[in-house]
Amino acid sequence: MKHTGKLDYLELPASGGTLDSVKAFYAAAFSWTFTDYGPTYSAFDEGLEGGFDADAAGAVAKPLPVLYSENLEETLAAVQDAGGNIVRPIFSFPGGRRFHFTDPAGNELAVWGP
Repeated sequence: MKHTGKLDYLELPASGGTLDSVKAFYAAAFSWTFTDYGPTYSAFDEGLEGGFDADAAGAVAKPLPVLYSENLEETLAAVQDAGGNIVRPIFSFPGGRRFHFTDPAGNELAVWGP
């Protein structure tokens, strides 16, 4: 039985790129796998946790999925090699370090780690 209110699924738009280009990006950068449900929807199962950011100066206007990496430099290179656009290079925050990127559909994500 799932805990009521637990966030366990995240849908991201792929309208800014083709579904195939978005899937290819995440497969190349993070080794994600997909299950297709018709020509316009593809699911992934890579784990999920979340939080709220109340920093008025730095909070994003849209949801910001945050991924984890044991090696930020290698992951940043994989994101770039897969066609991602780095919008905030690696920086420190009170919990580790992270960087932000946009995928081929224009979605902004972050990757954090030690």
